[in-house]
Amino acid sequence: MDWNQLQGNWAQVSRRAQQRWGKLTDADLAPARDQRDRLLERIQARYGVVRDEAERQLQNWEHKATALWVRAGAPAARAPIA
Repeated sequence: MDWNQLQGNWAQVSRRAQQRWGKLTDADLAPARDQRDRLLERIQARYGVVRDEAERQLQNWEHKATALWVRAGAPAARAPIA
């Protein structure tokens, strides 16, 4: 799922991001709606990981989101994302 699709469903996406990365706050996630890199930066900062590791985590999460949300008919609330 590309970032534009995630932006269109941001309320659900941000809840899923908080489930995946529990240290992220609403204040961390708000700027990420418009810029994927902002989410990447916040993951790095909150979890103390290097950019490559944060990128790997984010790509895995996006891939799971795509697979689960498409299979479940898109509503993010139906499928948990780890």
